[in-house]
Amino acid sequence: GTDLFAGTWGGVFRSSDSGTSWTQVNNGLTNYTVNSLALSGANLFAGTVSNGVFRSSDNGASWTQVNNGLTNTRVQSLAVSGTDLFAGTWGGVFRSSDNGASWTQVNNGLTITYFNTLAVSGGCLFAGTDGGVFGSSDNGSSWTRVNNGLASTSMNVNDLAVSGANLFAGTWGGGVWRRPLSELIPLGIRPSREIPAEFGFGKNLGNLIRLGAGIEFGVKHRTLINLSVYDTRGKKAATLVNTMLAPGTHHAAFDGAGLSGGLYFLRLQADGISRTKRFVFEK
Repeated sequence: GTDLFAGTWGGVFRSSDSGTSWTQVNNGLTNYTVNSLALSGANLFAGTVSNGVFRSSDNGASWTQVNNGLTNTRVQSLAVSGTDLFAGTWGGVFRSSDNGASWTQVNNGLTITYFNTLAVSGGCLFAGTDGGVFGSSDNGSSWTRVNNGLASTSMNVNDLAVSGANLFAGTWGGGVWRRPLSELIPLGIRPSREIPAEFGFGKNLGNLIRLGAGIEFGVKHRTLINLSVYDTRGKKAATLVNTMLAPGTHHAAFDGAGLSGGLYFLRLQADGISRTKRFVFEK
């Protein structure tokens, strides 16, 4: 709203007059070394150096510790993507979908567990570590190293920022680096140069889909794409894509490892248009 918050090594401060004056708002905080702040809806979150994450629902007037499932409490960075809250710690990345009430570790594909910074662009999450930059396009469920072009002497990434069409990385002693987001988003989705005649699923997509199959679909212009899997009751079983995509024919990997075999529906959505395809999943 109209309040500005500062996380410091002396706790959290709040200003209601654009920084002219500050008030310390640490009631409930058991650690005053605050590395990161994040806002999700009406909730303000503070990541501390040794006591994990705290949540405030009253503009910092009071804080509650929310560490259930957070097995490493040195929180270096917090980030919000949709309704999910992410914590980058010195023990990997954790995700919460219930405003910090519970946390799940999401480290699949990560070879570094010391995290310094997190950044979000569209449906993609980026992590700056002591071993370069990693990216995830599935809410942290899997990660890919995206260090192409980053010098070996600049792998200690302290800060990440998204500006316009670029991702910027601030490194320890190696300066600032820039890379186009078009090279990074979406991670794990392989576009072709062919522009389809219409928006929808590829003609070669059959009615039988097996584990590890590629789901082909066409995008006519750059737009936000959501590709999800639903069961016969209409309950969402998986989200395959939720990000901005360039025009072209794309292939998204279908990892149905957590699903039982049977009948499902693919739903492709963009610009208020929806395409649905019925398929049988065979493990």
